[in-house]
Amino acid sequence: MEKSKKTKKYKQSDGHIWIWLTALSTAIGLFMIGGLLILILSNGLGIFWPSHLQQFKLKNGSIYLGEEWEQEKVKNEDGSGNSERLRIKIANRDIYGLDFKWIDKADIESIIEPDSALVLERMAWGQFYGFASKLTDNDQLLAAGNSAVIAALPKYMDEVGKLQEKINRIEKVEIKDISYQTDALRLQQKSIEQKEDKTDSDNQDIVKIDAQLQELHEQFSETEQQLIKLRTEANRYILEMLAVSGEPKSILLADIVRYFQPNDMNVLQKSGLYIARLWEFLSDAPREANMEGGVLPAIFGTVLMVIIMSIAVVPLGVLAAVYLREYAKQGLFVRVLRIAVNNLAGVPSIVYGIFGLGFFVYVIGGSIDRLFFAESLPNPTYGTGGILWASLTLALLTVPVVIVTAEEGLAAVPRSVREGSLALGATKFETLWRVVLPSASPSIFTGLILAVARAAGEVAPLMVTGVVKLAPSLPIDGYFPYIHLERKFMHLGFHIYDVGFQSPNVEAALPMVYATTLLLIFIVVALNLSAVFLRKRLQQRFAVTHL
Repeated sequence: MEKSKKTKKYKQSDGHIWIWLTALSTAIGLFMIGGLLILILSNGLGIFWPSHLQQFKLKNGSIYLGEEWEQEKVKNEDGSGNSERLRIKIANRDIYGLDFKWIDKADIESIIEPDSALVLERMAWGQFYGFASKLTDNDQLLAAGNSAVIAALPKYMDEVGKLQEKINRIEKVEIKDISYQTDALRLQQKSIEQKEDKTDSDNQDIVKIDAQLQELHEQFSETEQQLIKLRTEANRYILEMLAVSGEPKSILLADIVRYFQPNDMNVLQKSGLYIARLWEFLSDAPREANMEGGVLPAIFGTVLMVIIMSIAVVPLGVLAAVYLREYAKQGLFVRVLRIAVNNLAGVPSIVYGIFGLGFFVYVIGGSIDRLFFAESLPNPTYGTGGILWASLTLALLTVPVVIVTAEEGLAAVPRSVREGSLALGATKFETLWRVVLPSASPSIFTGLILAVARAAGEVAPLMVTGVVKLAPSLPIDGYFPYIHLERKFMHLGFHIYDVGFQSPNVEAALPMVYATTLLLIFIVVALNLSAVFLRKRLQQRFAVTHL
C-alpha cells in the first residue's frame, strides 16, 4: 500500500515536470520572437527620426561631422586593456568615399553640436552633411553665408519643385503615352506586313500607320524639347556647400529631395519630418540602388502577388480536397495520393521555382506568345517571367497546405448534417455546395492563412519567375487591358535580400533593410488578420451543433 502511494506521487511529480518544461519552452520561444520584433521595431522605425549632428575634433587636428551610430570596446594593440571607440556616420560619400568612420574616444579633443549644420537628402550619393556657403542662379549670386542661404532656400526649392512636377508629368505621362501608342502601331504594322497575301486595304492601312507614326515622332520631338527646356531651367540653381573639413561641393537644387538643420529643430518639427520621411518610404519609388526613397512598387507587387496566389490556390486546393474526401473511393490509390500531397509540402521552394520557369514561363507562356502575340516575337510577352507566373508558382507551393486543412474541415462536418440534407431531397452536389462547404469554410480559411504567411515571405521561386531589382512600371495602369499580369514586379522579400546583401554599400543600407522587414511583417499580419476576421464570421454563421 505504501509502495503504491509512492509510485502515484512519483507519477504526479513526473507529469508536473513535463508541464513545466513545455511551459518553459513556450516562454523561451515567445521571448525570442518578442526580442526579434523589438529589434526590428526599434531599428525599423528609428531610421526616420532626425538625429543630431556632432562635430568631432581630434587631437591630431582632424574634424568630422556626423551622427553617432554605435560604440564598442576593443582590445588595445599592446594588450594592456580595452578602449572604447565610436562609429559615426559622416555621409558625403562623393567626397570621402565611405559613409562611416571609427574614432577612438581617447583621440577626441572636443565634441560640439553646431546649430548651423545642414543635412541634404539627395537623389544620388546619399546624404550630405556640411554648411551652406552660397546660392547661385547661372553664376549670379542669390545669397551668401549659411544663414542667408537657409533663409532663401524655401523660395527657390519651391520653384524647382514645381518645375520637377512638370518634368515628372512629361516623363511619366506624356512621353509614356507617346511610347505606348508608337509600340502599338508598330506591332499593328508588323502584323499586317507578316500576312502572305496583302490586299489593297492592307497597303492603305500601312500607309496610314506610317503617317500616324510620323505624327507621333514629331510630337515626341516637341515634348523632348519642352523637357530639355524645363530641365535647363531647373538646373539653373546651384547650392554651394562646404564639408566640415573644408572641401567645397556644388549641388543642384533639382538633386535635393529635402534639407533640414537637425540641431536647430524642436520635437514638433522633428515629428513633422518623421511623418514626411515615413510617407516617402510608403509612397515613393526607390532610388540610389534601392538604398534610398520608398518601396511602393514592392508593396504593390507583394500584395497583388498574394491576392492572385490566393485566387488560384483556394479553388485548386478545395477541389482536390473535395475529390479526396467526398468522391474518391478510399483505398490504396487515395492513401498514396495523400502521402504525395503531404510530401509536396517538404519540397524545397527553389524546385517549385525551376518548375514554374520551365512549365509556366517556357511552355505555357511561350505557347501564348506564338498563338496571340506572334507580331511581338522574338521579344516575349508571356514567355518571360511575370507576376502571373510567379503567383501560380507560389500557388503550387502552398496548395498542399490548403488541401490538408480543407480535407480536415470536410471531415469535421457531422455525417448527420449530410444525411439530413439528402433526406430533405437535396442532391449530393447541392448538399456539398450549400451545406458541407460552408460548414468547412473556416478550415479552408485556416489553410489560406497558412498559405499567405508562407507565400509572402518566399523569395527563391520568385527570383526565376519574374521578380526584379527595379520595376518602375506597376502591373496596373491606364492602358488596355489595364491589368498587365505579364510584367515583372518588385517584392518586399527580394527587396530585403537585394538591399541587405547586393547593395554597393551594405552598411548604409542596413536601416532600409530593417524598415522593409518591418513593413513586410506588417503586411503579412494585416493579410492574416483579414483572413482570420472572415474565418471568425464564417464560424459564427455556419456553426454546427452536435446533437
